[in-house]
Amino acid sequence: MVVIVDYRMGNLGSIKNMLQRIGVEAIISSDVKALEDADKLILSGVGSFDEGMKNLRALHLIEALETQVLRNRKPILGICLGLHLLTKGSEEGRLPGLGWIDADVARFSFNGTGQNLKVPHMGWNQVEIASDHPLFCDLPLTARFYFAHSYHVRHVRLLNGRNILGKTFYGYPFVSALVMENVAAVQFHPEKSHQFGIRFLKNFVEKF
Repeated sequence: MVVIVDYRMGNLGSIKNMLQRIGVEAIISSDVKALEDADKLILSGVGSFDEGMKNLRALHLIEALETQVLRNRKPILGICLGLHLLTKGSEEGRLPGLGWIDADVARFSFNGTGQNLKVPHMGWNQVEIASDHPLFCDLPLTARFYFAHSYHVRHVRLLNGRNILGKTFYGYPFVSALVMENVAAVQFHPEKSHQFGIRFLKNFVEKF
């Protein structure tokens, strides 16, 4: 069973619906017992960084997630804001993140690039697959995913290049998919990415 962590941020129903389309049992829950019973976890969400951290703390989910992910090594997928919350912090807020990924998050800035692109970055864009990993199994190198974000991961201080699974170009290249042991995270929205998103979520459930 996959548990989509409910911390009152964004529409999580679309992820549940996508998982059900591929025959995966999934529930949306903030119950600590549900996290204990889960085979895998998804931390998604849309909204502000600080509000996300406040909600996780208010719902007593930080300790529960740390127990399941860091101690019990349960696989987790962070999506969009979920990815940001896994880092040390974001320019969007003042609170520290969970700190599981040694990186921080910055707003798109095109100063000095000669480009005047819109922020947020919204719409379809290509993910350049940078590492051979089960999460991208059976996905073409030209796979496109749906993005909707104003902030992105930067200063990724990972163990080696294999931790960076994908990059995307929007004015400049940024990390759009990464993994550290049992923690995976993506900037794009697989639940809105049609056949490519279906394959990605299927890989997460079956191969990660």
